[in-house]
Amino acid sequence: MAALAGVVSAAVVLAVAELIGAFFTARATPVFALGSTFIDFTPPWMKDFAIATFGTNDKAALFVGMGLTIALLACVLGIVAYRKWALGVLGVLFMGTVIVACVVTRAGVGPVDAIPSVLGTIAGLFVLRRLMVPLWGLKAWPEAPSDIASDADSQVGGAGTSRRRFFATAGVAAVAAGIAATGGRLLSAARNNVAQARDALRLPAPVKAAAPVPAGVQSPVPGVFPWLTPNNEFYRIDTALSVPEINVKDWSLRVHGMVEQEVTLTFQDLLDADLIESHVTLTCVSNPVGGKLAGNAKWLGFPIREVLKRAKPKEGADMVLSKSIDGFSASTPLDVLQDDRDAMLAIGMNGEPLPVEHGYPVRMVVPGLYGFVSATKWVVDLEVTRFADSKAYWTERGWSERGPIKTMARVDVPKSFAKFPPGKVAVGGTAWAQTRGITKVEVQIDDGEWVEAALSTEASTVTWRQWSYEWDATPGIHYVKARATDGTGETQTEKRADPVPDGASGWPSVMVTVE
Repeated sequence: MAALAGVVSAAVVLAVAELIGAFFTARATPVFALGSTFIDFTPPWMKDFAIATFGTNDKAALFVGMGLTIALLACVLGIVAYRKWALGVLGVLFMGTVIVACVVTRAGVGPVDAIPSVLGTIAGLFVLRRLMVPLWGLKAWPEAPSDIASDADSQVGGAGTSRRRFFATAGVAAVAAGIAATGGRLLSAARNNVAQARDALRLPAPVKAAAPVPAGVQSPVPGVFPWLTPNNEFYRIDTALSVPEINVKDWSLRVHGMVEQEVTLTFQDLLDADLIESHVTLTCVSNPVGGKLAGNAKWLGFPIREVLKRAKPKEGADMVLSKSIDGFSASTPLDVLQDDRDAMLAIGMNGEPLPVEHGYPVRMVVPGLYGFVSATKWVVDLEVTRFADSKAYWTERGWSERGPIKTMARVDVPKSFAKFPPGKVAVGGTAWAQTRGITKVEVQIDDGEWVEAALSTEASTVTWRQWSYEWDATPGIHYVKARATDGTGETQTEKRADPVPDGASGWPSVMVTVE
């Protein structure tokens, strides 16, 4: 019962903070602050494990893990408070201090944003004391704290009465916590009109439209992923537990550092600019061999090279450190942002404004580089600097400074562990080598000869390319492998490498059974 008291009190802490936090930034709530801090200190191997195990559900898995951890700690604190009230109070205050520290160290959060956590901790302590009094009245623990023993004695009316009082108080507190948490979410949503503003936004026509998609880009094999990835199916990997919700009227981008002229852009400046449109495939550095953390979309935005022309980078600069409003940063080679690959400040995705979870109102899209060094979402700052002087978010955590995308093929069909009868089997997949293009894909069954697959039409060198192959399958367990060759003539390496520090490598392989 003391452990239950701790859990209910912890729920009150989080719920009260959630309700009051509706009037502050979303990053001021304990759950998001704790989770974001955990992500900041996550070692690369653990990040890879989470993504490999849970994929794009890694954040949901983190929330579940946090919930279980908080519940366990709350059980311990409840038992400690029952046995020694002063130690229980110190434990709760210590946890409250940890939460406040996590809150105030988040990007874009000030000291005033600690108020929800402070008030939540006070409410939790109050509820914990109210739950302890009937437990001490049970006399199950003979040494009730002397400072409030009289409170317990005054409420003793028999064991049954004390138990009923405990469960009644716990039930009321739990229901109140649920109402407060739900009310906080609803109130926060009602006060934030970003979704409505996004839906009402009308994107301007580009001065340079995307090249028409040629016929035949989609593999003829049923089950191969769509050549153009729908927005709701596009992979999402970032460090934001609480998706930043930015009003376009408040958004601005500062360009500074080693420049002759600082530049500030508003969202209206982007709407009035000469925008371009381009199909570009993005890939996450955490993508395992044969993985699905890649997507192809049509992006609308303003060329970053034009922004840099206005700022005029100084001699010696070789990197742009881009920063998100949530504190994430990426290190992008300066020359990549100045060449003709159409790196852009994107405001549109597949014909509509950027989805909030994909960076609304503005994100970076840079062909040819993994996202951890280029694809900053919710971008608000570009600092022209040098690799020798500045480190980005993941570089500080053991990843490489520069992240050119490696040549990679993927087998989409058949799926691993598929079973089918002997005969003709359609094999198909996708390959990419952004900025270099794909010129050949080969397929190998078991340890047989490599056989060239049929390539679908290439849309451009910055998008992925699909392929197909017809296999005359014979009974038994077989392994289907693939490898790609890019436009420079380099063939995908067989050598296996983990995603850390600069992307995975190796040949994808799926095991199937022909019955």
